[in-house]
Amino acid sequence: QVQLIESGGGLVQAGGSLRLSCAVSRRTFINYAMGWFRQAPGKEREFVATISGNLGTTSYADSVKGRFTISRDNAKNTVFLQMNSLKPEDTAVYYCAARSGTSRSTREYEYDYWGQGTQVTVSS
Repeated sequence: QVQLIESGGGLVQAGGSLRLSCAVSRRTFINYAMGWFRQAPGKEREFVATISGNLGTTSYADSVKGRFTISRDNAKNTVFLQMNSLKPEDTAVYYCAARSGTSRSTREYEYDYWGQGTQVTVSS
């Protein structure tokens, strides 16, 4: 079983920054593509960013492109989401997810393991 533990959420003013972390309990971390998703109140969960397991190639939702950066430290089994220029509409619970195989994916159903989520609140 793979466990994912997110941290780094909180309350921030619009225009501010936060860095989310997700620690993964698997030695073969490099064999997993990773993704970040979010769910705002009353809305469905949506894709935010993904990173492949080997080359570290990335993809982003249009709504966060240029503001958010996904990265990974394979030595520490951790994936990060750096969020800059935050907007009130970024308020959501952010989930980390792991996908068996190294290819990144924007599709929620292609992920096998999920964290418990961390709340991000952006005030105006």
